[in-house]
Amino acid sequence: MNYNGLRNIHPGAKIGEGVIIEPFATIGDDVVIGDGTWIGPNVCVMTGTRIGKNCKIYPGAIVGAAPQDLKYGGEYSTLEIGDNVVIREYCTLNRGTKAAEKTSIGNNCLLMAYVHVAHDCIVGPNCVLANNVTLAGHIEVGSWVVLGGMVAVHQFVKIGEHVMVGGGSLVRKDIPPYIKAAREPLSYVGVNSIGLKRRNFTQEQIHRIQDIYRIMFINGNTVQGAVKQIEEQFPESVERDAILNFVRQADRGIIRGFRSLKGAV
Repeated sequence: MNYNGLRNIHPGAKIGEGVIIEPFATIGDDVVIGDGTWIGPNVCVMTGTRIGKNCKIYPGAIVGAAPQDLKYGGEYSTLEIGDNVVIREYCTLNRGTKAAEKTSIGNNCLLMAYVHVAHDCIVGPNCVLANNVTLAGHIEVGSWVVLGGMVAVHQFVKIGEHVMVGGGSLVRKDIPPYIKAAREPLSYVGVNSIGLKRRNFTQEQIHRIQDIYRIMFINGNTVQGAVKQIEEQFPESVERDAILNFVRQADRGIIRGFRSLKGAV
């Protein structure tokens, strides 16, 4: 069967080598699709979208729609998707506004079904956003982050690299790197040690991170007091500096520290 008449591909779109566009897909003007990418049936790729190489976009996804922001005035903006990204069924990914002019998804990310990424978000490489994750506008997600199903993130929140957030969580504050976060209100529940081991962090590095966060979250210090202690007690390292720099730049404040719940620790 010849499917050519069942697709709607704008002549202004740039399609790479080996791209497969299934029936009933729509590709808008000023779209770039990298080599080897698969666009599933009923996918809508809208104006201003840039898709990297070897991506897979599953049926029903709407990629590059205009921002859901009343301040958006029709200004030119883009959605930029890296290489090897998998976008599952019915995801909705919006372009940027004049604030950042783009929304971006890094290489090797997996966005499961019904994920929403709003305008001006930056999602780093190697992230997993499970089913029904919702990112409001202007959110920054570091590399190697895992967000469990139905996590909802408040606008302007920043999530550090190598973070894991438990399913169903409401993220209202910034989350420093390397940790696990869960409970309500969202709290520190430990270092993401399994994830760090999988990414070749040494045991020494993991222990250092645990010691730093013991001061930050468990010992009852204020954030300012913890920062001072960490600076005094730990020599410079990639992990120490990443944590301190993140905390200093956390405009919304960081999530709350460890607390027991009905005897749980």
